[in-house]
Amino acid sequence: MRIHFIAIGGSAMHNLAIALHKKGYQITGSDDVIFEPAKSRLDKYGLLPAEMGWDDSRITSDLEAVILGMHARIDNPELLRAQELGVKIYSYPEYIYEQSKNKLRVVIGGSHGKTTITSMILHVLNYYNRDFDYLVGAQLAGFETMVKVTAEAPVMIIEGDEYLSSPIDRRPKFHLYKANVAVISGIAWDHINVFPTYADYTAQFDKFIDTIEENGTLIYCEADADLNEIVSRSKAKVNKISYAIPEHEIKEGITYLLPENTALKVFGDHNLMNLNAARLVCAQLEIDEAAFNTAISSFTGAAKRLEVISADASTNVYKDFAHSPSKLKATIDAVKTQFTNRKLVACIELHTFSSLNKDFLKEYAGAMDKADDAIVFIDIKSFEQKQMVPFSEDDVQSAFQNPKLKFFNDAAKLKAYLLSLHYTDTNLLMMSSGNYAGFDLPELAAALEK
Repeated sequence: MRIHFIAIGGSAMHNLAIALHKKGYQITGSDDVIFEPAKSRLDKYGLLPAEMGWDDSRITSDLEAVILGMHARIDNPELLRAQELGVKIYSYPEYIYEQSKNKLRVVIGGSHGKTTITSMILHVLNYYNRDFDYLVGAQLAGFETMVKVTAEAPVMIIEGDEYLSSPIDRRPKFHLYKANVAVISGIAWDHINVFPTYADYTAQFDKFIDTIEENGTLIYCEADADLNEIVSRSKAKVNKISYAIPEHEIKEGITYLLPENTALKVFGDHNLMNLNAARLVCAQLEIDEAAFNTAISSFTGAAKRLEVISADASTNVYKDFAHSPSKLKATIDAVKTQFTNRKLVACIELHTFSSLNKDFLKEYAGAMDKADDAIVFIDIKSFEQKQMVPFSEDDVQSAFQNPKLKFFNDAAKLKAYLLSLHYTDTNLLMMSSGNYAGFDLPELAAALEK
């Protein structure tokens, strides 16, 4: 098989390219810019394009397929050439389905918790040396790549994103996988550039349920009222299983599952909810609760999901992927509940299209109320790149409904402020799906220790 990737440097795209290369396919690719770690990974397997940029001569009639990434535009010269030659063009979710249509497909959907639930399932399957393929949205300990596709594995575990599939395929990715077992972790409005109203957004989950294979299984969070309503009115011929927070207790900063007193390395109601979803999926894969608990006790979390940067007797520094209002609130609640005797300094970087939209900003109302020191950072360049009108400090304080909240749009000033604080019996939580304008969080954590 000869396959060409247009925009090969994307997170899922480069991992899929490597997975297909390992399967024995002949892979080529192109992009106008490729960042780390994709650059080094592609280079390791001889898949890094010799030159950056687009060149329609790369597209020839003997290609079996072209896989098109979201980074490409609809006028991309390589895409236009493929269309002209009649070469089959796939989005990466379409091609994932092609690779897994004869397998049992588990698809994890929802506005939050997808990566963690998927990671928990992979951890348990790996613990028991089960043979499986996967697509996950973060780098996991013990897994070289974020995508694996083989001929032999009987099951594929897929993190199902609700964002668009490609520049020429406006369907949400998770609609294309046709799950046998599906999870919806909850619904919180996001991607307003694509789904301008909450109704537009929730409709995608309604349609997702309809894509589940007949007599398949839907596992869903019963704590989400809107999700419950969608599930209850769905006419899809699927088995419906709800889940909630499992029984547990917290002792000296460690969470234990009851009644077995299984000690966990993760914490927070949202992670316990994620754990229950993963447990129910594993039950569908014939892993019972006792076996699940044994395996999950060693799960340390997905990258950037309440990831510990440093820890000592009085201060923990965490980084977390939280960026939407629901994720922000859940992460802050988790740290405050786990460490009731410590103060919390919480900082969120807003940089997604939704979070930089003035109309959407009000969705963050009350999200940081439990933080003792609440901080919002926006790199001023983010507004410039997205051609959006910058916020003032008053705008942010008003939207979050928190007059004590502090606002920074200069990374150097933010760092100076964080270093000026006292951290005895205080945790620091840094949240972003970006990188704080190049902030070195381990370096910051080391400076706090000094």
